[in-house]
Amino acid sequence: MTEISRRVFLASSTATVLSACSVARDAPQKREVIAGADTDDAKNKADFSLIEVTSDSLASFAKWPVTDPRPAQRWPGRGGGLTGQRIAPGDTLSLRVWTTEEASLLTRTGERYADIPNLSVSQSGHITLPYAGEIHVAGLRVDSARVRVEERMSDIIPSAQVQLDAAIGRRNSVDMVDGVRAPGTFPMEERNLTLLNLVSAAGGLEGSPANPQVMITRGSTVYRMPYEAVLQSPALDVALTGGDRVVIMDDERTFTALGAAGSQKVIAFDAEELSALRAVSLIGGIADNRADPRGLLILRRYPESAVGQPGGPKKAKVVFSLDLTRADSLFAADQFLLQDGDVVLATQANSPTIQRILGLFGSLLGAGRVASNL
Repeated sequence: MTEISRRVFLASSTATVLSACSVARDAPQKREVIAGADTDDAKNKADFSLIEVTSDSLASFAKWPVTDPRPAQRWPGRGGGLTGQRIAPGDTLSLRVWTTEEASLLTRTGERYADIPNLSVSQSGHITLPYAGEIHVAGLRVDSARVRVEERMSDIIPSAQVQLDAAIGRRNSVDMVDGVRAPGTFPMEERNLTLLNLVSAAGGLEGSPANPQVMITRGSTVYRMPYEAVLQSPALDVALTGGDRVVIMDDERTFTALGAAGSQKVIAFDAEELSALRAVSLIGGIADNRADPRGLLILRRYPESAVGQPGGPKKAKVVFSLDLTRADSLFAADQFLLQDGDVVLATQANSPTIQRILGLFGSLLGAGRVASNL
């Protein structure tokens, strides 16, 4: 075979490859996703809006509503807790009544004391004693309650002296429900019990939760705060109140990574504020040989109730576009915060198929050179 015929053969072979080659795509291209995007609401009836994220455009949507499944973030004040154990409804008291009398209403001849065990403090805060009737003890410290009981008992046994022990009930304890190594019910004894005291008593956090959240249920009110914020600010390490229920749980917020990225999966937020730039890091970056760095798209759906409101989105569905090849967009991406349910789509560049074909063409040329030397 002559050199000319050899080149003709290679050219025809390459043409055949170019016409027949079909390379599987891993992600859509940016132009396909944003086709028909509504960039001018007055003239276009598309059902989604396209916004280029730049330093200048950030302010235009900074006050749009946040999609967050978690309870509103609020926190109890520094008050509450105990400076000493106080008797509460649900506690159980046990009395021992001493007397110097030979016989009394509570003792037989020769006995010097009478035990009155397991007196439950009623919801109204009272205990009921034989012959003495109801005595209000809720809210009193143990010593004060003992004095009050002794005063009432002296009406029927003049020489009475009272010993009083209290077993802590539900309202003098807190429940550590989940998120720690040893959940359970913890009594509030002769000290203030703060949130971090409770976590420590329960063995510390279980595992390595992503951006753990603390939830305190107090009556009908639910308080929430990032656990990291409590660790960083002593003022947030509040004293607990009897009956509190504490749960430490993972951040419920997630985003979905798709397209020409390092991973395609649902990813949990690992910080209270997650920027688009950090999200790119969490997904393993964008694929060097496939992704379009000018076409990182973030798809978000706002509630219909927010559409058309002053300062709100004009469409419920919004596509935010970031160009990672420009410094301005990179700075903007570091300020653009993801929301729960966002889709981060790394679109595919126009060039991968061509690059692969050219690589194949180069291989054929290389094979041709080898053949010419034979």
